[in-house]
Amino acid sequence: MTEELDIQTFLAEARQGRWRPVNVLVGAETLLIERAARYLKKACVGDDGVRGFNDDLFHGQGLVGAKVVAAARTLPMMAKTRYVLVRDLEAVAASELDVLAEYLAKPSPSTCLVLTGDKLLGTTKLAKAAKSLANKGDGAFLAVEPLKGALLERFVLGEVKRRRCTIDADAQALLVDAVGNDLAAMEDAIERLSLFVSQGDKPGQITRHAVEEVVQRVRVDTIWKLVDAIALKRQKLAMEAVGSLLADREQPLGILGQIARQLRIVSRMKDALDEGLRPDDAVKRAGAPPFKARDLSESARKFSRPDLRRAFRVLAETDQALKGSKRDPETLLEESVLALTR
Repeated sequence: MTEELDIQTFLAEARQGRWRPVNVLVGAETLLIERAARYLKKACVGDDGVRGFNDDLFHGQGLVGAKVVAAARTLPMMAKTRYVLVRDLEAVAASELDVLAEYLAKPSPSTCLVLTGDKLLGTTKLAKAAKSLANKGDGAFLAVEPLKGALLERFVLGEVKRRRCTIDADAQALLVDAVGNDLAAMEDAIERLSLFVSQGDKPGQITRHAVEEVVQRVRVDTIWKLVDAIALKRQKLAMEAVGSLLADREQPLGILGQIARQLRIVSRMKDALDEGLRPDDAVKRAGAPPFKARDLSESARKFSRPDLRRAFRVLAETDQALKGSKRDPETLLEESVLALTR
């Protein structure tokens, strides 16, 4: 990652319509990666274009690098820019990564190529080529990890400002302490807070009292039962857990955020165990309390890499539907859980 560019600055530029010919975004913070990909697509082809006309989507499993390169070198039709997105970069075969690396030597100036995934080894030709482009200012190579400190505070302030609200320092500190750096959960909490403090079209100020009133933790034990049921494809148990949470008046978006949060912890635990760390050390890397070492090790064993990638994709699609669809939120959540347990 270049010293001058961080993910928040990158997002701000994308929102302003600025893009680079090559963008490599890898890391555990999928919310920011998905947001960046969405902003870049809007900057390049807008929201009202015909789907698939000037944009292409590829997935890592079984990817053929030559097809991606051909799409990237295709001139845009009745537009200035073409947008090409590759997901699950970690699943791309090494030989196909090399094909993509060759394209980076001379990328098309009329195409915005976005490569995303959990990780990309720095020793690959693709990583080296992407870093070289980034150093010259012709591309971006960002490791998008969970935000901490000032970057997390900046995210909170940005989300509050986007909803035309304000937040005092005391409330912000309490909010960060209550939610942590799970951005999906934080986004949901800020959305609920903004609705709580605003009166009609008049935005309000988020205070400590508002945080105390609105921000409640979804019951962790029930969420873990739900995650385990998803891992074992036990649909009945999963639906019972969802029903219990909804009966307690938990919001579908909040439940979805907590499912995503727990799955990210499982994914980090799996990475740490695969690297040879002992469970007691791996649980620290995963960002979970020490007493969860045994349970997390078991969850990491149950989930395969393809299972986790598919789960995150379903959750991301449901998140967008919950925020933009007029359909019943509880139905959307239940459909998501059914899809995860098939």
